[in-house]
Amino acid sequence: MAYKVTTTKSYGNRLTEALKGIAGGFIAFIIGTVILFWNEGNFVKTKKSIKEAEGALVIVDNVSNLDPSLSGNLIHASAFANTEDILVDEMFGIQERAISINRLVEYYQYVEKTHTEKRDKLGGGEETITTYTYEKKWVTEPVPSGSFADPDYQSANSVLKVIEPKAEYAQNVTFGAYMLPAFMITQISGSIPLPANIEPEEGVHVSGNMVYIGQSSASPQIGDVRVTLTKVMPANISIIGKVVSNTFEQFRAKNGKTFSRVAMGTVSSETMFAEAHQENSAMTWMLRLFGILMVIGGLKMMFSIVPTLLKVLPFLGKIVEAGIALICIVGGGAWSIVIIALAWLFYRPLIGIPMLLVAGAGIWYLRKIAAEKKAAKAALQPAETENVTGNE
Repeated sequence: MAYKVTTTKSYGNRLTEALKGIAGGFIAFIIGTVILFWNEGNFVKTKKSIKEAEGALVIVDNVSNLDPSLSGNLIHASAFANTEDILVDEMFGIQERAISINRLVEYYQYVEKTHTEKRDKLGGGEETITTYTYEKKWVTEPVPSGSFADPDYQSANSVLKVIEPKAEYAQNVTFGAYMLPAFMITQISGSIPLPANIEPEEGVHVSGNMVYIGQSSASPQIGDVRVTLTKVMPANISIIGKVVSNTFEQFRAKNGKTFSRVAMGTVSSETMFAEAHQENSAMTWMLRLFGILMVIGGLKMMFSIVPTLLKVLPFLGKIVEAGIALICIVGGGAWSIVIIALAWLFYRPLIGIPMLLVAGAGIWYLRKIAAEKKAAKAALQPAETENVTGNE
């Protein structure tokens, strides 16, 4: 059942918050701007480092023997990643020769969800209605219910047993005649179930790679715990890395960016580099969107004082608020495009200059249309005046 809490905020408090929001909005605007500029530079630098790595790459068909002549070179190779290390999880009786073992722990808990509605009141005040609902979910950490809003749920959560999650990796993994460094070992994927090796007992059920602490996994109760065990076995992998003696390190480009790759199976260097470029592009677009939203959100916070002042009449405040939001979206978007163009002008002039020219042409075109509409409106006004006079 939903639990509702209604709070009110005076007109004075809203004005105070809006004034404070100006500083917060300015900070968000600056952070968003910096992210947008930095992001474009990071994209270019990362792209250059990948290109540099492509140009320096040496394809090695066989790594079954150490080749001193390869030391210091960036190579691409495919081979079997193997280990003799025995990884141990004493709690669940596991001793396994594997690249890694993982223990995922989940708890069945009540989780609080909130839904907020805000209503403007005549005179400038604000009423906030917060609705709290609770649902049972499997989560990776116990949820303290003492802070729940609904008193009926403040002691609802419990845990039968707290178990720490665990991920353990082999320290000695061979790649042909070479040894893989830790940063490559942790990138080897392909988890499969790892059966637990403990005897079931009262309240503890074992089914393959899952250990369930509770009465029944088919009917979970608050406080129940489930542990899922997985492992990564030796497998064929492909790598791009810089050879250092009998192991590898990351390739460092002239601009300071580092590069290395690990892929499961036998994968060509062309495919691995293409994936690296795709990841760089995807991350850049994510940060672009984040930066633009920061800029727009900052502007809205900075100008929120305007509609807040007018909310003594709620309908008037809403109209102005919608207008301010539109202005912030358009203005923030335009500002973001300019910052991105300036970044490209700084990092890639041959691309940045055309972008600025296109932006300038767009602004000129919009101003031209506005001027033509204004002139057309002015030309119609004398005619309308003459018609009115003639009719009289």
